[in-house]
Amino acid sequence: MPHRLPPLTALPAFDAAARHLSFTKAAAELNLTHGAISRAVRNLEERLGIRLFERGTRSVRLTPAGAAYAAEVGAALDRIGAATIVATASRSAGVLNVSTSDGFAGRWLVPRLYRFHRENRDIDVRLSTSGVHADFIRDGIDIAIRYGEGGYEGVVSEFLAEEDVSPVCSPELLQGEHPLRQPSDLRHHRLIHHDFRIDWATWLRCAGLDDIDPNSGVRFDSAAYAVEAAVQGEGVLLGRSALVSADLAAGRLVRPFDLALKSRWKYYVVYPDGALRQRKVKAFRDWLFNEMAAGSYDRGQAW
Repeated sequence: MPHRLPPLTALPAFDAAARHLSFTKAAAELNLTHGAISRAVRNLEERLGIRLFERGTRSVRLTPAGAAYAAEVGAALDRIGAATIVATASRSAGVLNVSTSDGFAGRWLVPRLYRFHRENRDIDVRLSTSGVHADFIRDGIDIAIRYGEGGYEGVVSEFLAEEDVSPVCSPELLQGEHPLRQPSDLRHHRLIHHDFRIDWATWLRCAGLDDIDPNSGVRFDSAAYAVEAAVQGEGVLLGRSALVSADLAAGRLVRPFDLALKSRWKYYVVYPDGALRQRKVKAFRDWLFNEMAAGSYDRGQAW
């Protein structure tokens, strides 16, 4: 007897709408219009002969039948996604596609990547550093390192590391006419900025300094370029611990002061359910945790 299936193209729209309890957010996730989500859900309701959502003026909520159906559909889509990953893995068993931010790739991952290749000569890593979260199936991503508050839906998310922020500079700035010895010495040096939630205004306020302009200095869109500017002696940067760790270890940067502010955002290793059945993904995941543990430390107050 043939399987009794609903319109399969409507299931991703229903699943997204059920998870977000919003047709608008579902449309944004699937890169569709609000109307397309609404039509797909209505088509599914008509085929099933049940109401899946109670629609309000500005909100939707699942009916009891809709909630029960959403749990099964979500689990089924997750299984299909995992099966797809496993089925296609043999085509590129030796290629590992990794998604992360440009800053993390340039200042943490790439300086250490030779160690992974030395231990896994049969795996070629390909980095994607888009500024948006990759879609694992559509973009062909095997594993990602994300920076945020966690809680990523539809994937496995493992805490990797915390991060703190503190001033860093070239060792050259500890000498000269105005050596950096205490926070008040910053008035004689250029501040380096990049786009981050903890800025110089915050750090200077915590340091008790109100006579230094927190907006002065040079600004970069890229965290990687900001770190490089600090390495070259252009000024003092509020360095994110993960992004400056390699330069600190190599002596290219130093921390002139002790005050560090801990970010509430953290690093997470993210991958689809079932992805660790692939040796290349598990090897990279395990290596990430080992590398981070080898250089980890805990300092700073939460911010």
